[in-house]
Parts: sequence; C-alpha cells; structure tokens
Amino acid sequence: MRNRLNPAGDIPDTGIPEALAATMTMAEQHEWHRGYLRSRSVSRRNFLRGSAAAAAVAAVGTTPFGARAYADQAQLAVGGRHVGFGSDAASQLRFGAQLSRNPAGTKVFLDHGPTPALGGTLEAEVRNLVTQIPTSDGGVLAAEQFYAHAPVDGLPGRIPHFYRWRTSDGFTGDIRAAATAMPSVRNAVVPFRFTMMGDQGTDATPAQPAGVAPGDYDDKYYKPDNDPAVPHADNVLNQIVACKPDFHVLAGDIAYADPSGAGKKPEYVAAGGTAPSGFDKFNPFVWDVYLGAIEAGASTTPWMFATGNHDMEAAYDSHGYGGHLARLDFPGNGPAGCPSAYSFTYGNVAVLSLDANDVSYEIKANTGYSGGTQTGWAERTLADYRANPNIDFIVCFFHHCAYSTTDSHASDGGLRDAWCGLFDRYQVDLVLQGHNHIFERTDPIRAGRPTKAAGDNAIVYPDVDGTVYYTVGGGGRPRYGFQPGSPETYRGHEVADTTVPNSYVWTPAGGKQDEAAPWSRVRFRNYSFIRVDVRPGFFSSEMDVVAVDEYGREFDKLTYRRQVGR
Repeated sequence: MRNRLNPAGDIPDTGIPEALAATMTMAEQHEWHRGYLRSRSVSRRNFLRGSAAAAAVAAVGTTPFGARAYADQAQLAVGGRHVGFGSDAASQLRFGAQLSRNPAGTKVFLDHGPTPALGGTLEAEVRNLVTQIPTSDGGVLAAEQFYAHAPVDGLPGRIPHFYRWRTSDGFTGDIRAAATAMPSVRNAVVPFRFTMMGDQGTDATPAQPAGVAPGDYDDKYYKPDNDPAVPHADNVLNQIVACKPDFHVLAGDIAYADPSGAGKKPEYVAAGGTAPSGFDKFNPFVWDVYLGAIEAGASTTPWMFATGNHDMEAAYDSHGYGGHLARLDFPGNGPAGCPSAYSFTYGNVAVLSLDANDVSYEIKANTGYSGGTQTGWAERTLADYRANPNIDFIVCFFHHCAYSTTDSHASDGGLRDAWCGLFDRYQVDLVLQGHNHIFERTDPIRAGRPTKAAGDNAIVYPDVDGTVYYTVGGGGRPRYGFQPGSPETYRGHEVADTTVPNSYVWTPAGGKQDEAAPWSRVRFRNYSFIRVDVRPGFFSSEMDVVAVDEYGREFDKLTYRRQVGR
C-alpha cells in the first residue's frame, strides 16, 4: 500500500519499507519521528498552545476550562484537576492539573491544609509538553500544553486534605478535598471501597485543531448496534462518582488521543480521513477533553492509571510514555524506565499496576522494552506483599488480557507466559484487565485451568481456589462481540454451559492459536465497571466484587474470603 506522505510507498525521509516500519519498536519510531521533524521546522508563532489558542472555539465540556477560550494575554487558569497516590499512599498525595496557556512568568500555587481554611502553600512544578507530528497534508501539527504538579507528603492516613489551585495573576479555584489511604496495619478494620474499569475515552469532540469532526478523535463513531446519542463514557463515569470510592483504578487505554492503537508512528489526520499504512491517527488535544471530563471524580478521588496499547504515543520519548509523564503523576516505585509499573497499599489490600505492553504477543511496539526488569520487580513485590501479615488481598491490574474470549483480541499468551505463574505462586486474588470492550469474568484459575464453577454470589477462597480474572473494558468505547455461538451469560440470563469452545490466544510469533475456554463464567456485552467493597477483619477478611452497568444495575457478584495470616 502506498503512503500518502510518500507515493513510493516508503516511510518519508528514511527509505524504510512499510513492512519493516510495522516492526519498529516505539523507541525506533520516536527516533524516526525526530528525524522527520528536523527537516520541517515550525515557527513558534505557529504552535497551537493547548486550550489557550486564541483561535480556538471551545465548546462547553471540550476543555478543562469550560466554554472559555484563552488567548495568550488572558488570565492564567487551572482546570482538569486530578489527584493520585504517591508511593506511600497512606501519607502522600499527588495533585495535578492543566493550565490554560503558557504561564510565562506567572507562578502556580497549590494552597492546601487539613481544613478548608488551608494554611499551607506549595509552588507547583510546571511541565511544558511540546508535540510535533506529521499531518495528512504533508505539514506538521505543532502543539504546546502545560501541566502543573504539586506533591504533598507527610499526611495522616485516610484523612481528607483540602486544596485549591491559585496563580500569581489572580486566578483562584474552588476548594476541594481528597484523602490518603488507610494505613496497612492489622487494627485498621474500617471497610473501604474502590472502583475499576478500562478503555474509557471521551464523549466530546476536541476543540483543536480547527475543523475536527465528530468521530475523528472521540467516541462519536459507534457501530450500528450502539446508540450514538447516549454518552456511554459519561454514564459510566457518573456511576463511578456516585459510588464514592476511596480510589479508582483504570486499566489502560485512557484518553484515546491515538484512536488506532496499533503501536505505529503518529500522524494528525484532517476531518474524516484515515491514517496511511504505517501510521496511527493522533491528536494531543484529546487530552484536554479527557482531563476536563474526569475532573468531577478525579479531583476528589485518587485515580491510578495503567497503560494500554492506545497509550503508546510515539510522538514522545520514554518508549512513548513521555506525554503521560508530563500529564500524570505515577508513584514512581516500580522498575526504572517503566513509569506505569508501580504498587501501593490501601489497608489490607496491595495493588500492583503492570505495563502489559512490555509482554504482549499481540501488539509488539513495546514488547520486551524493560528487558525483563518489570517481571523481576513484579515477582519481588508480590513475594513481599504475600509475606506481609498486614496484607490479605493482592490485586493486579493491567491492560491486555491473559484470559478473555472476545472476537477482537481474546487472550494474550505473552501475559500468561510472563505473569500467570507468578499470580499462582503468590496467590494473587484478583487480576483486573481491559483491552476487550466488554465485561467477562473467569472462574478461579490455577495452572491455566478452572478449579471450580463460581457462579453469581459464590464465595471464593483464593488461597485454595486460585485467581479470578476480570475483563472490564466497557468504560466507554464502542463495544466488541463474543465468539460466534457463545452467548452472554450474567445474572438473570445464565446459560447452563458457559464454556467457549472456539476462542484463541496470541502466540509469540504474533499469530492466533485456537483454544477452548472452560474458564469463562460471566459474559456481559454492555458498558460497565466493577465496585470492590473490602471488609478487613481480625480473624477473616472479605472482599465483594460487584459488576455494575452504566445505569447502576448490578449483574454479577463474588465474595472473596481469606483467613487473616494465610
């Protein structure tokens, strides 16, 4: 196939055939990207400056700043507020936000304190993210976005901490509060709750560049069996906010600035177009929309992110994660060079975020980038947590699926080969996945086989029964289907035999190997998330995992029970 940037069919300026370009790593793609841009200089006056561009016509909800469009001379504003945990979740909060324009000499502050009276002030770090990508007409899209970050340490456990953003030229935001985690001590037996989903995206069209059409870089391109008038991502988000979780985890594919997700070089494609072979569509201003959309929940509840295939953005360094490092704050206690691999504890639950791009057999742009250090770190961390008498439950979350049966991605053998043996060895209770845009739950699995049938409202004893794998990819993107002849099965609509005879798993060569899936127990095709209610105890602890659809209706529940100290 010919490339529209080069009719000869080679990647511009390199002479590399497209077939070879398709096997380039994310780091190699970024180097190509830098070389392409060196021959196409862009004047600073031609940069689009995030939500601040004077020519931008911002619609309500499409930026963190509502209906206002900010010119360079306008007062600096702060929006898209989000909070996360530091490496010690019981004492550290990480506050982030987006700025409306280049702050130039304007300082940005986080006022904070234990009461709404605040009392403390911290000058924020401002991170300047510059994006330059090829455009489908042979030019370059140049963008500049600015993000403020303020870490606050030394806080008491599970106590609300109040904050507001302020600038030296007069902007003052409203006061909100977020809470640290419950300490991991045996006498901390207060119940708590967290929520989880993946594959979120946005329901609004970016304001920039001018002329972006609905459906180009948002969720407004639904398949015929989806209602384009229903804002599914907003529905799921609103239900999560209504649950009032103590924290929320998102298993990758966050904003979909790259709606293609194939791990290729980025190109901005004008309205209605498609990216040429060897390229993925990309628009950095999707992140403006996303941070504004999640602010209602993420500004008061810590959100913790993993990275998926749509989150590898070759316009940036650090294996395509440079944009995330500018926009988000990760705890930073994982292996070096793997920003979205980290861990934290909340009460008697240990949580590990893993980067499945590192081990995937399906989408290989970052496969093996850690050189095995992430898997080694995961084993050491799991061993430490399982030996910790204050930790009862271990939860791992990541993007691609070790066990799933959809017709789009199904299971990834790379995850099974790298990690599932560790999950067995250290008795991981829950594995939370995204990638497939449906809900699916397995029976408890050990050594690749189901150990018992765990229907709705069953009790699972993970130390004996094994690990349960959830696919929760119905956060807002167009939904997938299950394998032909394998019906949905969930509360009130159960089938007698839930085995899927005709699924598949991705192999090291990047092919599909047929397999039966006797472990598939619950399959639900609509938009959903999970709510996890944890009840720590002195003698035994329990954890309810409840599946909820976008309208708040529950359709599956399992209770996990562990004797303390086992």
